[in-house]
Amino acid sequence: MTELEKYFEEYLNYLEVERGRSIKTRENYGRYLKAFFEWAKIKSTKDINLDLVRNFRMHLSRVSRGKTGNETGLKKNTQAYYIIAIRNFLKYLIKRDISVLAPDKIELPKMGMRQVELPHEEDLSRLLKTPDTSSLRGLRDKAILETFFSTGLRLSELCALGRYIDLGRGELQIKGKGGKLRLVFFSDDAKAALKNYLAKRDDTDPALFVSFTGNPKQKTPKVIGRITPRAVQRLINFYARKAGIQERVTPHMLRHMFATDLLINGADIRAVQELLGHSNIATTQVYTHLTDKGLREIHKAFHGKRS
Repeated sequence: MTELEKYFEEYLNYLEVERGRSIKTRENYGRYLKAFFEWAKIKSTKDINLDLVRNFRMHLSRVSRGKTGNETGLKKNTQAYYIIAIRNFLKYLIKRDISVLAPDKIELPKMGMRQVELPHEEDLSRLLKTPDTSSLRGLRDKAILETFFSTGLRLSELCALGRYIDLGRGELQIKGKGGKLRLVFFSDDAKAALKNYLAKRDDTDPALFVSFTGNPKQKTPKVIGRITPRAVQRLINFYARKAGIQERVTPHMLRHMFATDLLINGADIRAVQELLGHSNIATTQVYTHLTDKGLREIHKAFHGKRS
């Protein structure tokens, strides 16, 4: 094992154990760094220099992507993930008193504001009403949709929920990214959907949302364990198509709708940041250009007032 491979493995263990990052985060950082090391063909951390990182950036901007290979260059947002991983790896090495390139010398790609695509309110309303609640599967699906829109949970957070929650209080403490704790709140519609779903459960599985086997139309299907993120993605896509929504709908779009709904109705952006579990306010600010009522009212009041 080379020196670089040793520090690489130790860094990934540090992310998971000491920083409390998820397995998915570990995998992502591992993938980004491995791509850099394989491209650079280096064996020591001392070989990481500014010119090498700049040339890697150039490589990322030119590498073929897509099935046809005709489209070249990774998007700047994607390029940034690789550069952030390199910078964080160097920060870890410095923390261990290892002499390496200073991370702040590496500039991140300049990125424009991320475009947030959202379903129309009418589409969302139809989506929430689509599940057939005459079956346990339909009750579960209704509860999943309402919980997403009520709490703004991430997909992984929703799948990890335990069955025994106090719906009377209407709130729940969630451990999110990086082990950060936050409170989420259930609307009356979400609480009603969850109560109806749980009242029909006759199994002992500790997961709140479970997967079933057997005929989808079966009234009391067999529980086969905790629902997976992939299964939730499929069911949301299924109900979106059933509701006649042309655009692709994802679990994360329901999280976007949660944030947008709060801001449109006057919520403070700092409060929305806390509810979403964002570490950085800049992440939350991506929604503000969709929701600024004040700008809309100013435009309406003063635009086109010709004498």
